[in-house]
Amino acid sequence: MNYQNVPTFKLMSTSGSEVSLTDFKGQKIVLYFYPKDNTPGCTLEGQEFNAKLAEFKKMGVVILGVSRDSVKSHHNFIDKCGFNFDLLSDADEKLCQYFDVIKEKNMYGKMVLGVERSTFVFDQNGKLIKEYRKVKAQGHAEEVLTDLKNLV
Repeated sequence: MNYQNVPTFKLMSTSGSEVSLTDFKGQKIVLYFYPKDNTPGCTLEGQEFNAKLAEFKKMGVVILGVSRDSVKSHHNFIDKCGFNFDLLSDADEKLCQYFDVIKEKNMYGKMVLGVERSTFVFDQNGKLIKEYRKVKAQGHAEEVLTDLKNLV
């Protein structure tokens, strides 16, 4: 798979513009899907990516977080946590559906549909080079960084 095969989409970004994966041609992309802004696991995952951001940037990697939350919610999340990368709003779940990250989850004994924490890494040519499913938030950013260093 490569992102040229991803159906054309434009998602609103916290940078204030609509973006598509093809906007980052020539750069590596870490596209991580997370369930919900301002929740413990999602906060930890975002903080860890943010802490490693300089190392990712040195390798020419763009970090993009995606959830179903609104851009307004994303801005509050960024303001609270100080993230220095963009979050994308996939309120209509088109990108989530394409990457098959909407899964049935058990929330307090009730089955609901939610985003399964997942990450997809694309090389500078847009080719999918690594996929992570059922991600545990703690240590994930380090795992992705290490894997990218080993792939170079």
